[in-house]
Amino acid sequence: MKGPIKIKLAVFIFSSIPLALRRGALSFLSYLAYYLSLKHRLITIHNLTRSFPEKKVKVILNIAKASYRSFAIMAAEFPELFRLSKDNIHRRIEVKGLKNYIETCREGKGVLLFSAHFGNWEIGNAALALLTTPLIFMVRRLDSPFLEELTTYLRGTCGNSSLHKQKAMRQSLRLMERGETINILIDQNVSGNEGVFVDFFGRPACATSGLARMALHTGAAVMSAFTIRLPNGKYLLEIGPKMEIINTGNLDEDVLLNTQKFNKVIEEYVRKYPEQWLWLHQRWKTKPWQVKSRNKK
Repeated sequence: MKGPIKIKLAVFIFSSIPLALRRGALSFLSYLAYYLSLKHRLITIHNLTRSFPEKKVKVILNIAKASYRSFAIMAAEFPELFRLSKDNIHRRIEVKGLKNYIETCREGKGVLLFSAHFGNWEIGNAALALLTTPLIFMVRRLDSPFLEELTTYLRGTCGNSSLHKQKAMRQSLRLMERGETINILIDQNVSGNEGVFVDFFGRPACATSGLARMALHTGAAVMSAFTIRLPNGKYLLEIGPKMEIINTGNLDEDVLLNTQKFNKVIEEYVRKYPEQWLWLHQRWKTKPWQVKSRNKK
């Protein structure tokens, strides 16, 4: 795949470092980041404590450090995407539910995959592209132009493309009409005018309503896709069955109920593998009272 020389050079230099060394170096840097950034460490510990009140402090701290390390390992492995092919992908990842996914794609109405900042979502997307057909990954544009170019280039080496979330609804609808697959990470906080409040780990969290709205509008299939890091360093991509979408005709209620269903799936995975989720994100930042206060003005 074509790409800017500086991006290719950066990938070549970074990927020339042995993978084990890269993992070790970035894991050490994540350890430093955990201790040097008090703000993010406190956010992580607070989120974990509120989500798992039954766990002891020592367990919470271990999960927090492991969460940092999990993200570091994913970053270390990211340049490996350009080395992946249909012939060698099986050495890195096993896919569960692939046949069901392929059959759903053949229905021609498009597929909306949802996931979270969990495990290694990038290699999961790469595996799907290599084993089936490329997909569109809906993302937020990164603040760094260099990192934006880098991530777009690496995803493209497996055939996947990026679609920026800003004003993407109309383009997404056209993609669904063509029977494409769009993958969206829906686990991050959004503002009150972008989402609805759902129960997430026993607390109200403002979740994007875009996925539910697209599903209701297009009739596209909705499936979960989570890439789990296994103890041996390999991965397991679990594609869930096609979800039943609630469609009673009451749009607001249907959006809320479906969004809750999607986030319940995310919570189940995070509860099972808490060390593989990005806990340092302020998931519960938007508060219900902020929205109510704004509406009264």
